[in-house]
Amino acid sequence: SRVSGSAPTRWRSRPSRLPPELDVTIGIDFAARANQLRTRLINGGLPPALLIADAPSVRWLTGLSSSDAVAVLLPEAVVLVTDSRYAAAARCAESHIEVRIDRQLLRVAVDALTEAGTESFVVDPRVLSVSDLEQLRRLADGTGVVFSQGQIEDLRGHKDASEVELLTRACEISTAALGELLPEIAVGMTEIAVARRLEQLFGELGVEDRAFPSILAAGPNSAIPHHEPTNRVIAAGDILKIDFGARVGGYHADCTRTFIVGSAPTDRQRAVHEAVSDAAAAARQALRVGVEVAELDAIARAVLSDAGIEQYFTHGLGHGIGLEIHESPLLSKASAGTICDGAVVTIEPGVYLPGEFGVRIEDTCHVTADATTILTNFPRELARIG
Repeated sequence: SRVSGSAPTRWRSRPSRLPPELDVTIGIDFAARANQLRTRLINGGLPPALLIADAPSVRWLTGLSSSDAVAVLLPEAVVLVTDSRYAAAARCAESHIEVRIDRQLLRVAVDALTEAGTESFVVDPRVLSVSDLEQLRRLADGTGVVFSQGQIEDLRGHKDASEVELLTRACEISTAALGELLPEIAVGMTEIAVARRLEQLFGELGVEDRAFPSILAAGPNSAIPHHEPTNRVIAAGDILKIDFGARVGGYHADCTRTFIVGSAPTDRQRAVHEAVSDAAAAARQALRVGVEVAELDAIARAVLSDAGIEQYFTHGLGHGIGLEIHESPLLSKASAGTICDGAVVTIEPGVYLPGEFGVRIEDTCHVTADATTILTNFPRELARIG
């Protein structure tokens, strides 16, 4: 496996704005996805009928982005149930998808299963509340309910060309926005002001939203892995950790870079950053189809152990990313599984010295049998800004 996309990107490199008429479903074969799912269920000894209740998986199967929808996979059809707020969007679904508009999502979904003569169907219990599960059992009286986890998640782990295109676009715009932000950062600005300016740049480039609340952490706050920006004023000599990403067509980017503000770094800051950078590079180099996720985590930790700071790496190495900011697989020492062909995952080792500073370097990476491509293409050195 080779690693590509690692050449530095010049700051202030702005891609063209997303066209306002961008159709994020172009090129997605939703009928093929339904057939893949049926095949997976049958090969797993499960009935080829599935009730899908989590929003990202509903979107993956039907193209509908909604906060109130379920989908039903049947042996010969797909039924999409949502309320009237999403009627217009739902009716743009492909011809093989039947749309039903009703607020009683589970009742209508079970009706569709019953009408199709389904004797039993699969549902993932993790995505329903206890009350929803109880209602489902009542509604499905006489129809068998089979609990099974991860049927769609595993398929979503293999990103197709259309998904990779959207993820690539989200990453390009994310890093371009960072490049425009860095010359604006100055001693005396607050964490909140810088975070909101970064997200404003996302909007100027036409993306639909930030992928997650931006993490902007200066000085001792950078030692908090998921610090929420505050009114703390950025001072000269601060380490500044920026964890950020844009969202395009429902697909999330995730990137972290660490900088020094207003002065040269200390020897300690430089040494920690170098160790984290080496750990990230080692893990990216080892990232390939078939590698154990726990092995990747161990590779990064070994580099930090050699530097004497592994105990300050307090989270997993990374995670899958796509329609959700955190997807399967989780890259950690306690996780099982391997990297599949077509996976998009983050590599993000970090070291956090309580009360001093923290360093994290994170990239979103696309993995195939032929290559590992870094989608968040931006310099990683401990650059001075401000």
